[in-house]
Amino acid sequence: MSVLVSILTWISFALGVLFTVMYAHQIFYLFVGLIKQPKLKKTEFQKHKFAVIIPAKNEEAVVGHLIDSIKNQNYPSDLIDIIVGDDGSTDNTAKIANEKGAIVITRNNSEKKGKGYLLEYLFNILLSDDYKNKNYEAFLVLDADNLLETNYIEEINKVFDSGYEVITSYRNSKNFGQNWISSGYATWFLRESRYLNGPRMVLNTSCAISGTGWVISKKVMEEFGGWKCALLTEDIEFTTDYVLKGGKIGYAKDAVLYDEQPYTFKQSWNQRKRWAKGFYQVVGKNGGKLIKSFFSKNGFSCYDMFTTIAPALLVSLGMMIVDLGFFICGLCMLSSEIMIASALTLAIQLAYFYALLFVVGMLTIITEWKKIHTTTFKKIITMFTFPLFMFTYFPIAVTALFQKNVTWVPIKHDQSITVSDIKNNNTIVEIADSSDINCDEDEDEQATKKFVNG
Repeated sequence: MSVLVSILTWISFALGVLFTVMYAHQIFYLFVGLIKQPKLKKTEFQKHKFAVIIPAKNEEAVVGHLIDSIKNQNYPSDLIDIIVGDDGSTDNTAKIANEKGAIVITRNNSEKKGKGYLLEYLFNILLSDDYKNKNYEAFLVLDADNLLETNYIEEINKVFDSGYEVITSYRNSKNFGQNWISSGYATWFLRESRYLNGPRMVLNTSCAISGTGWVISKKVMEEFGGWKCALLTEDIEFTTDYVLKGGKIGYAKDAVLYDEQPYTFKQSWNQRKRWAKGFYQVVGKNGGKLIKSFFSKNGFSCYDMFTTIAPALLVSLGMMIVDLGFFICGLCMLSSEIMIASALTLAIQLAYFYALLFVVGMLTIITEWKKIHTTTFKKIITMFTFPLFMFTYFPIAVTALFQKNVTWVPIKHDQSITVSDIKNNNTIVEIADSSDINCDEDEDEQATKKFVNG
């Protein structure tokens, strides 16, 4: 019996060491993020012309507010064109965008669904001769539910003028305090900005674009022959493609956008399952290439991106499966020694991951405290619920691994508010129960809403 206990101990120890070694650099990032923030060398900047691209499908509740926040930028309006890519909406998205002065490009394709395909369609048009006289120097991609601080494009421009051809920005959230799901998302994205992309920028390695709020120069798009990324996580697919070509992505820490987070578990499950499946797809496409590039000139960025897309959850889940397997063996053999050892090891591992995630969440919330617009109570509670939110990734990662037909489905956005509302802790709260939320693309439900403070 003691031999089996020793085997359990060594397997669990080996997997724990593997996990720690893989992500030791991210622990180092925490210290870098605490003591130093990115700073540009230049002090005077030339202004460049941007095309702001907004992929949209049935976004009538939010797209108008985003266009308003773009028009309210403290940046020359003649250097900003707003382009809404309407992906076959059945509501008033296109009408509202037109009325707000945006250029609307409509796409109708029921077979190729997803943001990646829409971006491919839009970039093909924007890089064509029809738009040559627009003289765009870079493309800023936003989601329709976003809102921008008034200096957003000004700050993006500074990093672009400093020589970065691809740039990501600071991702804040509209609805941090709505519930534990929205705050879990929000904390993760704040952590990504402060403790991943910030340290990467300080250390002069490549950042990563994520979801929304990123810029690509016209030059890079022409070199790539347009947008070629259509996997379920097209953003990280492009990031790895760009890093493998020797590119370095910059980070504009003072370019702040607000993003709406899912708040029902069904929506969250579907979205994160797509992300998990998309990461597996990117591993399949570029994982081997990244490993081969570990010792190249851009080697650390390749290693960093590999650990970003590598299924870390499966490593940690593997540790727990080993413990459960030994527990079942002990149960079958009626060995209390094995059962106790495996149960204790599992408890220690869960406590370790909870403590690690608690520290990450706590540091993020404390350092970004003034940027999080919700009550003090909700900020504190999130420190404790953030690890639980991350634990829900375990079944999602396993489901995505074995489910073949994971597809892209839109997330319903209904936070029809302004930046001023966010800073005053005002949010729109959905009254409908989560079981009533239909995440299919034909969703046409209009749930009752109420306006509440904090």
